[in-house]
Order: sequence, then structure tokens, then C-alpha cells
Amino acid sequence: MLQPVAVGSKILTDYTHIVGRELIAEIRELAEPLQGARVAHISATAFGGGVAEILYTLVPLMKDVGLDVEWQILYGREEFFNVTKLMHNALQGAPDDLTDEQWDIWQKYNEINAAELHDGWDVCLVHDPQPAGLLALVPEKARSWVWRCHIDLSTPNPSTIDRLLPYIRDYPESLFHMETYVPDGLRGTVNVVPPAIDPLAPKNMALSPDDAAFVCNQFGIDVDRPLMCQVSRFDPWKDPLGVIDAYRLVKEEMPSVQLALVGSMASDDPEGWDFYNATVAHADGDPDIFILNNFNNVGSIEVNAFQSQSDVVVQKSTREGFGLTVSEALWKGRPFVGGDVGGIPLQVENGISGYLVDTPERCAARCLDILQDPALGKALGRRGKEHVRKHFLTPRYLRDYLKIFSEQLGVGVHAEQARVEDDAA
Repeated sequence: MLQPVAVGSKILTDYTHIVGRELIAEIRELAEPLQGARVAHISATAFGGGVAEILYTLVPLMKDVGLDVEWQILYGREEFFNVTKLMHNALQGAPDDLTDEQWDIWQKYNEINAAELHDGWDVCLVHDPQPAGLLALVPEKARSWVWRCHIDLSTPNPSTIDRLLPYIRDYPESLFHMETYVPDGLRGTVNVVPPAIDPLAPKNMALSPDDAAFVCNQFGIDVDRPLMCQVSRFDPWKDPLGVIDAYRLVKEEMPSVQLALVGSMASDDPEGWDFYNATVAHADGDPDIFILNNFNNVGSIEVNAFQSQSDVVVQKSTREGFGLTVSEALWKGRPFVGGDVGGIPLQVENGISGYLVDTPERCAARCLDILQDPALGKALGRRGKEHVRKHFLTPRYLRDYLKIFSEQLGVGVHAEQARVEDDAA
């Protein structure tokens, strides 16, 4: 049986003072005709990545507005997650495709999970490639299906996307972060819906400077010296080795600078420990580089503290589906420098609310600009926080899902508008 995830509770009205009454009222209006609709979210893991972080807020808010929602995670052994990590990398452009035997493993676990999925759902929302085969295997178990892609499919390995396409092309609705991620050949309705962060979650709630400094001090960070920080998985696409290279260039000009690389190890990422160890080796024992993860007692509050205390937050990805950590940093008013890839430019207006770079050298130069000019850093951070407030907070994300559910299930004003548009076409 698929494993249910306990998510706690959240109340939509708690967000009113942040996003405004108008958006909250729109969400309530959309939710009214959806009362009691049964929605299943299916994903690979309950911790250690952006999908899980999103669902820990989105699911309880969907419940709060009256939907009957469950989040379930796949059953899978190491062989399955080894294959899906390889698939993830190939879909983001890595040259190695899966072998026929590896595709058979992926198919086998999709069949196992499809058999265990209960029926009677109004909407089954499938997250990412790991469970993407469910619709083709058990279409009768839900009235409607949505495939939500959280990764960058702009330049996929051609063999991998061709093999996956028969499983994803018939989803009635699909969601992508950006238009450029949408592969050719999909038959259903394609939606471009960037994700969002929860401003009231422990990772993003307001933390006093004293509390942030106290937490950082517990990990040996000198809070009286400048700090660079990247929060991400230990993954080659996040380029922590390039961040260390940039830090070393900064340190030549500013010897007092420190670097924190903070990540979480996920159950569906068997490569994580290998790349963590490679990152430790690249740091080469530098006492001013702090490499931390959830096995060092680093949780949401600690990540909040590291970001809040940082003089500059970095996300030097070479590929990035969206990059929730970008909005997290900007929401805390921190100056930001990141890779000019994927969903990062959606969140950062270059030169206005942060800087976009493509090499360690440019990353180092922009970090130095900020570290040497605190007023510049404050201005960037202030503009970045307002940009996130308008575009990348969870209530907006909830509204977008409710619009899609309304159209799928044929209820509410948005469904009527869709019918009028179809008739006109």
C-alpha cells in the first residue's frame, strides 16, 4: 500500500496580512464548488527536496478550504531510486540514458504502486517522472489526472524523453514551471505554474537577528565575520564545487569571509552521499567552509538562521527546475547571487533584486560587490522580498491549482469560462 504522509494543519486566513484580502477571497470563491472533492498527491519521497517542502504546506491548505486531500509516497527499493535518479539527470540533459533493464525496473515499480493506489479519486496529481506511469496503468482510478513536472526539461536526453513521452502525453493536464520546459507531443492542456514558498513555515518565518546569530554560532560560524551561504541538495547540478571555487576567489580579496554549504539528504537521491563526500574533499579541510546536512541536526530553523545571517546567499546552479531556496533567501531580504538558469531568472530581476551569473569568477565578483557595499545588499534584498511577496507565496500557488481543478471537474466560473472558450473555438 502507498504510504500516507501526515502533514498537520494550516489555516488560510493566517496568510491574509501577507498576501492581502483580495487573494484570500478569490481562493475561497474558487474552493466553494470543490467542497469534498477527493484529491491524491503522489510523489517519491516525504522529505529532502522541494516537492516535499511544497506539499507540506499545499496539502493542509487544500484541506482547510474544503477539499478531501491525501498525500501518498511511492513504495520503492534502492534499485528503483538508482534508476529514477539516473532518469532525473538524463531528463535534465545528462548524456547517459537508462538501459532496457533499468526501464523495466521503473515499469515494475510503477505497476506495483499502481496496484496499491486506491480508486475513487476526483483528481490524481502525480509529481515528477518517478510515478509517471500510473495513468497509463490504472486510468480508471481517478476521474481526472494531472502530471506535475518539477524539473528542467528544456534540453533532455532525446532517448530518455522519447521513452518517457508515451507515459506522460495523455495526462489531461500537465504543469511546468516554465514554457521552455514543455516537451513536444503532449496531448492534454499544458499549464505554466511556478511553485511557491510558505512564508509561515519554520524555514521562512521571521527570525530575530539574535536568534539567527545564536543558531549559527552553535555550528562554529563566527557571526562577526561575513558569511556566504548556499542551501541545496548535494547534487552536481547545484554546483557546490563551483561555489567553493567562487568563495576562494572572494577570500583572496576578503580573507575574513566564511562559506556555509547546507543541504538535506533525500531518500530518493542515492547519489547524494557521493557528491557530499566530493564536496568535503574539494573543501580540503578549510576551517572557514562549513558543510552541513540534516544528519548534523540541521533542520528548517537552522536553514532559516543560516540564510537570515548570511551577507550574501548563493545558488550557483547549472540546471535548476525552479529553486525554492532562491525565494526563501529573497523573502528574508537577503542579497542574492545565482546561476542564470532554469527558474532562477523568474525569481531574480538581474541587477534589481539580485545578480545572475554563469561562472565562478562572475559569481565571486558579484559577491564581492555586495560584501563590500552593505547598502547595495540591503537595497537588493528589499526589492527581492517584495517581488517574492507578489509572485511566489503559497496562496497564489493554491489559487492556481483550484482553477485547474475547477476546469477539470466542470465546476465554478472558471469551468464555465473554459466551456465558452471551447465553444468559440
